[in-house]
Order: sequence, then structure tokens, then C-alpha cells
Amino acid sequence: MSENIDYSQVNTWPFQEARKILARIGNKVPEKGYVLFQTGFGPSGLPHIGTFGEVAKTSMVRWAFSKLSDIPTRLIEFSDDMDGLRKVPTNIPNQEEIAKYIGCPLTKVPDPFGKYDSFAAHNNAMLRDFLDGFGFDYELVSSTEMYKSGRFNDALKKVLANYDKIMEIMLPTLGEERRQTYSPVLPISQKTGHVLQVPLLSVNAEAGTVEFIDEDGTRVEQSVLDGNAKLQWKADWAMRWLALDVDYEMCGADLTDSYKLSGQIVKVLGGKQPDNLTYQLFVDEQGQKISKTKGNGISIEQWLTYANPESLALFMYIKPLTSKKLYFDVIPRNVDEYYQYLNAYDKQNETEKMTNPVVYIHREHGVPTDRMPITYNLLLNLASAANTERLEDMWGYISAYNPDLNPENNPELNKMAGYAVQYYHDFVKPNKKYREPTEMEANVLKDLAEGLNQFVGKTGIEKDLETYCYDLGKKYYKPEELRQFFGMFYNVLLGQENGPRLPNFILIYGIEKTQQMIKEKLAK
Repeated sequence: MSENIDYSQVNTWPFQEARKILARIGNKVPEKGYVLFQTGFGPSGLPHIGTFGEVAKTSMVRWAFSKLSDIPTRLIEFSDDMDGLRKVPTNIPNQEEIAKYIGCPLTKVPDPFGKYDSFAAHNNAMLRDFLDGFGFDYELVSSTEMYKSGRFNDALKKVLANYDKIMEIMLPTLGEERRQTYSPVLPISQKTGHVLQVPLLSVNAEAGTVEFIDEDGTRVEQSVLDGNAKLQWKADWAMRWLALDVDYEMCGADLTDSYKLSGQIVKVLGGKQPDNLTYQLFVDEQGQKISKTKGNGISIEQWLTYANPESLALFMYIKPLTSKKLYFDVIPRNVDEYYQYLNAYDKQNETEKMTNPVVYIHREHGVPTDRMPITYNLLLNLASAANTERLEDMWGYISAYNPDLNPENNPELNKMAGYAVQYYHDFVKPNKKYREPTEMEANVLKDLAEGLNQFVGKTGIEKDLETYCYDLGKKYYKPEELRQFFGMFYNVLLGQENGPRLPNFILIYGIEKTQQMIKEKLAK
């Protein structure tokens, strides 16, 4: 891409966000020497699709910022690994042993898999593998290391100095019972190692100490510095913004109120709330909020079983301020839309390219040169028509359609064909619902099969075949009903509601095989 582009005229949402940051810092290098982007990770579980989305979208804004300014930037993924273990995940081994550590910081909980020093270390390692696999440029920052190293000490003293003001912000947001025990500071018991949610009896900001009743009933005065305490998460969020001088952090719509409260707290501490994009959450096919407990969403592993990561990045890029349905049917559409954008990129001028999502998906890595000669939906319909569950069989059809295509020279197509076979096996095949054609529809299909004779053994028939299919449709259907003609073909012959353009399907599946499929259906 040419660097002669006037980026000040680019108005995509990542550039809009980047301009907010520039305005925040007065278009000058911050005192710390760089602009800091932050995302968060709770290591009580493994990275998930939301983790990917937040890092991907933040990386898009960071890249846009790099085009508007040469001010250095950093992106940190902050792991809240000092949080206490609340419950034992159901998907880990050695659950009885891990249950003994409920209440302890995650960095003090043994790794149930026996590979790392702690459960947090295991999940942090999984996070690194996860983010590295997508090529993200980031730094992983451990909450435990920041607290224990003293990096947060000055900010913690400010929390103690403003303890009453923070309580005034938080208490009105809590229920009556919670107010009796709430404290923004959570001391860590030196006797049990537990993160304690107890009220504080006294606060000494100058000494950095607090008093509380420990689990054994004794009154204890203890320092909150150097890892001897952590903060409740809203106060922790604000303290982190202050201590690290965070410039930009996204959050989901479910954290809107938390973002506002933390903003009030950081202001009390003498800091500044970072700029923010509040993105909408995903919902399932019925419009219900995605929940790991309900299992009504798609995991990132599931998406990547059936499609490429670029299609997932596109899903994250498009309309971040709009709530989107996240279920399996969206996968093929996003794959094909990604390749449509990729194919369009070659025909666009430099200004138009900056509106193309592929620029933000690939960012500093550069837009790839691979193009897709066959759509994902067409591959799916090919698998459906042929009832094929083997990649080799798919290639038999693809090579017959275009002898120049082969797995060795078309690795991207080979990958997509493999995804299509898997998707067909798991979703299309179990849900096929054929219907019998009406008498009129049977005549349409008979005409189609007979009319295809004129194309048998011929090449270069794409335009003529397209004209024939549309003329046949108009013979039986009104112009506004043509969709019914094409829908009928897929519904009756493939057992599904829709598919790619009919001429393309016939070409790749084969003229004679299409005729045979129609004859077998009519014979029944």
C-alpha cells in the first residue's frame, strides 16, 4: 500500500478511535514516552472468542494510530492473575486437590495439569500461545508481578489516602448486605493465603497499612504494599489506569457502568480515565446473551474448525457498536465476505483500500496475495450434493471444474475445502430436509435437465449457462419470484434452503452429474 495516502481523510471506526487518542494527548508524546493500549484477561479459564475480539479490535485502532502519528505505542494484555479462585472449573483434572485452594490468588493455585508453577501460569501460557498464533503484537503483564514488585505501591497509597471518597462512590451501587462487608482493598491473609473480602477497621495511608479481622478472628494490622493486598476489581481497574497511565481500553457493553465508576475513582486518585470504545456483546440465534454457562455461543476453537481466522477477524471488525448474532450459520457468510473484500482490494484505488476491512484484519502484516477462485458456499453445496466427507473427493470435483487447480498450488483453497467438508459433516448433513417437488416444479427440473444437454462436453459456457438458467426461471416464474426458482432447486435436490448461484453450482458439480441428480429425484 502506498504511503501517499492522506490518512487524515480516512474515517473508518479504527481511525475515528485513533483520532480520539491523539486529541487526548494533545498530539504530543506523553511523559512516559509512548501511548499505552490495554486489554484484560481473567486467567481463571482459557482464552475465548471475546479475548480474541478485544485484542483484534484494539490492534486495529493501534495500527490506525500508527498511520496518523509516529508516537511510539505499546499494547499490554493485563492478566488478573492475583484474583482469588472462586470455584473450581469443571473442565480441569484434579478437582478435589484444586478445591483446597479456593480463595487463594490464582498464582498460588497449583497447575491441575502439572506443567507450570501455578494455574495462572498455565492459563497465561495458553494465552500467549493463543495470541501468538494470530500474530498479535502485545506484551503480557501479570497482576501478581505488578503488585509484588512494588510497581503499584504509590497508586495503592493514593487509594488508602482517598479511601473514604472511594467508599462514597461505591456504596450507593451495592445492596444493603454487601455494604456491610465491602472494602475496595482486599488484604491477603498471611495465615491462610486467602484473598479476604472483609471490612477494614482502620486505614493508615502514610504507612500503607490497614487493620482487619483475619479468618481466625484475630485483629491484624498489615501492609497493603508489595503484594500483601489487592483491590476489588472496579478500584483495581482505576488504580491500574493511574499506575500505568493507560490511554485507551475497550470494554463490552456489560461493563458500561463499571467503566463509569472506575472513571470516577481514577479521577479521585488524580488520574485520567482512558479513551474507550464500548462494543456491543454477541447474542445467540434467539437474541439471547452469549453465556459460557449456557453454552449457547461458539468457541474460538469451533469457529477455527470450520473457517479461517481472517473470517473471525472480519466478524469482529464489522459494526462493533452493533449487537451481532454469533451462531454457526454466520460462519460461511463471513468466510465468503472476507474473500469478497480481498478480491475487491485489487480493483480499488489507494483511498478506497482504506475502507476495505482486509486492511485492518492484516494491518502491519500486509494484505495477502492469495485469492479464492471458488466460494465457501459453493464448496459447501458441492459437499452437500455429492454427500462427500473426504477432502480427496472434493478435489475430484474441483479439478474437474478447473484442471489448473490442485492442492499443491492452491493451499488456501485446499484449506477452505477441508473446512467445508467438516462443516458439511457436522451441520449440513444432520439437518438436511428434502421436500417433494410440486407438479410444476417437477416440470421445471425436467426442463432444466433436458436443456443442459446443449452444454455437455463444451467449454467456455459460463455466460450461456447463466442466460439459460435465468431464461428457464422466467419461463415458469414471475420476475419477482425468481428467487423461488433457485431456492426450489436447493430445497428439493440438496435438502437445504439456499445455495450459491445456480450456474456456478452446475459448473463445479458437473453438467451430467446435475442431470443425473435431477433424474434420480424425479424417478422417486
